[in-house]
Amino acid sequence: MDNITHSIIGFGVGELVHRSLPREADDTSQRVRHRLLLVSCALASNFPDLDLFLTRLLPDPLGYLLQHRGHTHTALLALPQALLLAALLWLCWPSARALLTSSRTARWGLAASIATGFALHLLMDYTNSYGLHPWYPFSGRWFFGDMVFIVEPLFWVAIGTPMALIMRWRLARWLGLAGLLAVLVFFAAKDYLGGPSVAALLLVALACGAAQWRAGASGRAGLLLALGVSVAFIAVQGAASQLGRRLIVAALYQADPSSRVLDVVMTAYPSQPLCWSYVSVESHEAAGSYRLRRGVASVAPTWLAPLSCPAALVESQSAPALSSSVMQFETKEGSLARLRELKNGNCQVDAWLRFGRAPWLDAIKGELSDYRFALTPRGNFTTLRIVPAAACPEGVPGWGYPRQDLLSPQH
Repeated sequence: MDNITHSIIGFGVGELVHRSLPREADDTSQRVRHRLLLVSCALASNFPDLDLFLTRLLPDPLGYLLQHRGHTHTALLALPQALLLAALLWLCWPSARALLTSSRTARWGLAASIATGFALHLLMDYTNSYGLHPWYPFSGRWFFGDMVFIVEPLFWVAIGTPMALIMRWRLARWLGLAGLLAVLVFFAAKDYLGGPSVAALLLVALACGAAQWRAGASGRAGLLLALGVSVAFIAVQGAASQLGRRLIVAALYQADPSSRVLDVVMTAYPSQPLCWSYVSVESHEAAGSYRLRRGVASVAPTWLAPLSCPAALVESQSAPALSSSVMQFETKEGSLARLRELKNGNCQVDAWLRFGRAPWLDAIKGELSDYRFALTPRGNFTTLRIVPAAACPEGVPGWGYPRQDLLSPQH
């Protein structure tokens, strides 16, 4: 999840925690607690991404691939990070330190804000297709939610609208609301959002804003509604992702009954649960090959055909149909033997394979890249130039291999 979304969620939850607690003894303490809980929850919601400073510990692209969403995104290291953040706030914020010394309510509020912020960071990162491994070192297994677009405007609108209305100054309120509207206009103008999605987002904004406005100066109804809408949206996305995956798997087996479908990576469209980009991974052990496909799917093609999904994320308007729900834009085939040989004989490739969920081995270019990111605007940031007899990188984390099922011969 992007850091703007993490921040909006953190500010919203911090505000909700503050409004759920009894008032402090005086207005000054109340204002200090308000700022403290908002700032602490927003910082906690972003704190694990400080692992970006660790990316230089390994050569490119391994540093980013293996260190980002790495150790700081584990449950085990969440506690020391939370204690570090609390200590920094205590040391660097004198008025907050004085309040925490005298107010048990503020101490509980700070603990709740920081703990919730860290938990939400891991949970929100889980919801997209990039993945994380929260139980390391007990397990290096990757977990992929495949549910929510990495920059999801629903969270901005649902939480941002009541937060804008809560602001003390009228100009700030209007600027906040105008900024949210500008985001929707931008997404729509760039063809990331269709008309129905924009209409639904405006309705969400109106509902959450109206609930917060009616709740009064110290109310929390709009924030509660915003969080409820967000949770419901994630649940709908999760159900749609599972349905879409089943439709894609069925289409893949219909196209090639001899294949073995290992994985279908599902990437959501912004605020559109009917549309999904996918990357599939299939194995043909007998033929010694594997196949990657990339395309678009609709879980309700009679309502919204796959090629009618928002144009910015539809790669082509002409593509072969695997079924009425599934269109295929491109396919790649690679050698299982060569991939396994490189895994066992090249330390850099072995390290890279601790990240790659859809490994595409380009034998002509001598490159290995993750097919999930083939269409990244700035190019595929995962691409590793394969250098024979390359020096083994030191300090490679012990993450599991996402494609162990592809790397190990099936009997």
